[in-house]
Amino acid sequence: MDVAHPTAGWEQLGDRFYRKTQLYAQVFDQDLDLDNYLVAGAPYGGAIALYRDEDKLIAFQATHPSKPSIDIYSCAGKLIRRINWDQGSIKGLGWSEDEKLLVVTADGTVRCYYDLQGEFTQFSLGNGADEAGVQSCRFYAHGLVALLKNNALVSVSSYDEPRPKLLASPPEGQVHSWNIIPPAYTLSRSVEVLLSIGQTIYMCDASECEDRFLDIGPFSHIAVSPNGRFCALYTATGQAHVITSDFQTRLSEHNSRSKISPKYFEWCGNDAVVIAWEDEVHLVGPSGSLAKFFYDSGRVHIVPDYDGVRIVANETCDFLQKVPDVTEEVFRLGSGSPASILLDAVEQLEMQSPKADDNIQLIRPQLAEAVDTCVSAAGQEFSVHWQKQLLKAASFGKSVLDIYNSDDFVDMCETLRVLNAVRFFEIGLPLSYEQYQRLSPSGLISRLLNRHEYLLALRIAGYLRLPTDKIYVHWASAKVRLGAEDDDAICRKIVEKLSGKPGISFDVIARAAYDEGRGRLATELLNHEPRAGRQVPLLLSMEEDELALDKAIESGDTDLIYFVLHQLKRKLPLAGFFRVINSRPTATALVEASARQGDADGREDTALLKDLYYQDDRRLEGATVFVREALRQPESRTASDKLSLAAKLLSDNAKEHAFEIGALKEATTLLRMQEAFDRDLTDSFTGLSVNQTMFKLIKLGYHGRAKKIQSEFKVPEKVAWWIRLQALVAKRDWNELEEISRQRKSPIGWEPFFNQILQAGNPRLAASFIPKCTGLAPGQTVTMYEKCGMRVKAAEEAVKIKDAEAWSRLLEAAGRGTAEGREIERLGLAVFKR
Repeated sequence: MDVAHPTAGWEQLGDRFYRKTQLYAQVFDQDLDLDNYLVAGAPYGGAIALYRDEDKLIAFQATHPSKPSIDIYSCAGKLIRRINWDQGSIKGLGWSEDEKLLVVTADGTVRCYYDLQGEFTQFSLGNGADEAGVQSCRFYAHGLVALLKNNALVSVSSYDEPRPKLLASPPEGQVHSWNIIPPAYTLSRSVEVLLSIGQTIYMCDASECEDRFLDIGPFSHIAVSPNGRFCALYTATGQAHVITSDFQTRLSEHNSRSKISPKYFEWCGNDAVVIAWEDEVHLVGPSGSLAKFFYDSGRVHIVPDYDGVRIVANETCDFLQKVPDVTEEVFRLGSGSPASILLDAVEQLEMQSPKADDNIQLIRPQLAEAVDTCVSAAGQEFSVHWQKQLLKAASFGKSVLDIYNSDDFVDMCETLRVLNAVRFFEIGLPLSYEQYQRLSPSGLISRLLNRHEYLLALRIAGYLRLPTDKIYVHWASAKVRLGAEDDDAICRKIVEKLSGKPGISFDVIARAAYDEGRGRLATELLNHEPRAGRQVPLLLSMEEDELALDKAIESGDTDLIYFVLHQLKRKLPLAGFFRVINSRPTATALVEASARQGDADGREDTALLKDLYYQDDRRLEGATVFVREALRQPESRTASDKLSLAAKLLSDNAKEHAFEIGALKEATTLLRMQEAFDRDLTDSFTGLSVNQTMFKLIKLGYHGRAKKIQSEFKVPEKVAWWIRLQALVAKRDWNELEEISRQRKSPIGWEPFFNQILQAGNPRLAASFIPKCTGLAPGQTVTMYEKCGMRVKAAEEAVKIKDAEAWSRLLEAAGRGTAEGREIERLGLAVFKR
């Protein structure tokens, strides 16, 4: 079969060429009159949505459903989904960049169909849309703008988290036409709205509405180029104007000489404008150049895309675009480019002509460039024949080259294989190379999943070395939603299919089952999810609280257990919460630890601890909470009451807790005595221990009260003497200490007195205790006197024990010429012979 030359469908506009490529033939049934439908197409060769035009009377047809519906077709005319519609008049029908179908009703309700199978989310435009009513809508990649009948503008910047906001109010007057500049192409990064009111254009954004001061309106159509840099305006008199989007420079004009307003006025890429009537399409290029296309099969609809427009009619779906530069370089008639000569060389080679080698030698210096151009041109072709010819030429050229990096060639072969597979009429995704680059392979996989084309998605993912877990999860989720088998059979089939596959999220599949009302299937599927962090949230939402807690405990993840416990404490009565955790020691321990750790300020949750210990009959721990509360009380009476409560809690088992009860009673007694001291004396005693209380009383001079404390709490005599010593030293009561030195015995010995008084800075008094110290090591008295600065006394002791070395050291320290030195020398002469 002869294949037409690529230039056969080219039309010249000025110095550039445009081409119309037939993507599919026999698209829609003959009895489907597109004249009666509103048509909206998704970008990047996406699906087409059809809805009957409510303003037209339509004759009854038995082959068509009588109830209103939104029909979603592929570009090849394959019906993907019919969505029955009973939600009122549709005022906006459009698509997002990721192929979500948006339907806006007259009362401001927006339905977002996030797949092609009828699943949707819904929100309201608010801002008075239900009262004023929606006039029309414009859509962009991830948002929309609605024009209300009172001329108010409502913007939604995200379909995932819709937050409708009013834009600045335009002036009063009839809006003849309007359009938007998407946020990606504005300086403010906010959507801008262009409205034709009167003779001019107003630009409205989130903060202000500005007059662009035109005088050639009103305009029946406004179109914004895909890159946001240009605007095309169509007047009621048939004049088309192209102007920069800042309205500073007028670029071109064209008179269509038509008194009938066109149905469509859109950009074809960024360099030409398409004007379409019922069966006639005009392509207006720079400087007003014109090409015309006629369709005999009835009304055509225009679907704009990033790099061209799709022309949809009953019998055909065409793609109109500017001829890519590389394609023009290869195929333009009379072209002498190296790539064109290389393509001719491979054709000569197929005919076994020696001219093939002549061509190669002719372009030898530019051969690498020619190969690159042929590879790029192959990607721009929809014809498989010309793809092969260009790749053959590239392959022939690189085989002649000594060094050539084939990565781009291999990548293009892979890309074309993918593009040809999805362009096939049964799939109906006629992506151009530029569209595929913008959509990305993962985006293409998502579109195939929305069409439930799982086998092709798996093959493409494997071919392009992409992860396949998303495909398997989507298949399984669809299986649980649409499968007619019982839960056990579906679960078994899914597990068999997905076992051993890396990265599978069973929680996503389980959630799909739960949303479908198949709770038992969801629980079964969750058992195959190895990550507890993914199991637990869904189990909680399914009200499987105890199972969620068990899964969290099995995971050993403390944070996850805390999360579950926090959720359970919020939703369950306290008794029910304790009933759940009491049989789970790990959960109980974490609740206890969390309550003891307390809030951000470190205050423990005493109420929860008391309830927990009471429910678990842990009286000793409960009493400990009261004790800690008592220790934190600033008032002794309140602290005493807390201790009494702690003792009462332990009184039911007095024998087992005799020691604790006794300690609590003593603590209560101490608090009451301290309360009396606080009342009678000037200082505060509350919160001090027994020893600290005695210390403070002695330091203040209340020895009798200290004796009373000692007697009441049976403080051992040795402890009492130590406290008395430290208090008197701290007070610097040297007279009292000197009085003590006259006593014969000390329960703690006399050496502590020496050390404490010496450290306090009274060596004279400290020295008076040295003779009373007993059990000292040989020579220790020498050191003690020396520490007190009494070298002569130290020398006497050294002489007594005949320690010549110590005597010599003391003599050297005192100096032989001093009186002290002479005395030390005299003491030693009688004993130590020089």
